[in-house]
Amino acid sequence: METPRPVVSRRPFCCTLKCFVKFLRLVVTVTSMIFFIVGQAPEPYIVITGFEVTVIFCFLVLYTCGLDKIMRSFFWPLLDVINSMVTALCMLIVSVLALIPETSTKTILGGVFGFLTVTCTIADCALMCQKLRFRPRQPYQKKSTNDIDDRE
Repeated sequence: METPRPVVSRRPFCCTLKCFVKFLRLVVTVTSMIFFIVGQAPEPYIVITGFEVTVIFCFLVLYTCGLDKIMRSFFWPLLDVINSMVTALCMLIVSVLALIPETSTKTILGGVFGFLTVTCTIADCALMCQKLRFRPRQPYQKKSTNDIDDRE
């Protein structure tokens, strides 16, 4: 008689560290955008930051609703890592440009929060890179023949 297999339940995305980092990234980017808007920063700063907010929100919805498991035509972790790298580069440039000239205090705060966005983006990219590893984190352990027979 077969023994029933235990059902492996995964934690929902909203209860993971990746969700926390993405949500923190979203909040910091929105804060940076608000400071750019209130400080009347140049339009490219606001547009780039707003675009990043939109993309982060879309990835949050994608992972929270489980659409990445339904739409298998894309390799979502790779797209997320590429997005994180582009975001880090763009926000780093915007933040440096916001801090260089003599600008208002609110624009400077937008630049500082932009640097925090870059930090959160790098952390998010590091977490997503773990999914892209081809080799497992633990060393490979050869299973005995009894373990193989139990799974069948």
